[in-house]
Amino acid sequence: MKLCLIAGGIVVALSGERATLAWTHSVERQTWEEDWRATDRGPVVETARVRGSGAGMEPGADARLVDGAWVWHPKVPPTPAVRLARSGATADWRLCEGGACRPFEALLPANPPSVDLTVCDDEGRPLTPSGGTGR
Repeated sequence: MKLCLIAGGIVVALSGERATLAWTHSVERQTWEEDWRATDRGPVVETARVRGSGAGMEPGADARLVDGAWVWHPKVPPTPAVRLARSGATADWRLCEGGACRPFEALLPANPPSVDLTVCDDEGRPLTPSGGTGR
């Protein structure tokens, strides 16, 4: 089982069951990162980090300041898929695996109608239908 991205009918299987999503907040221009893990019920966020705060960037109640970032562990259950919006108002999402980060544009077709983070089997076939919960 591994994480995968689905965009415009294309499935991109990631290298393993864990990955970090990173992006820049469109208003506050601060970096936000989330560590995701594949489970048999879908992806689940384990840790979140934000380097700053402001409009729509409130750290979780259990956040601690670690190396200049607020770090916390969101208490949310796995979800079948997470819809990732690409507004064009900021730099693209970045996906980090094994210490290397790449923008989505290096992984996916240009301007897909939507991008979903979900879980695939070891052959790269989605385990849950696409149709994310929003992010």
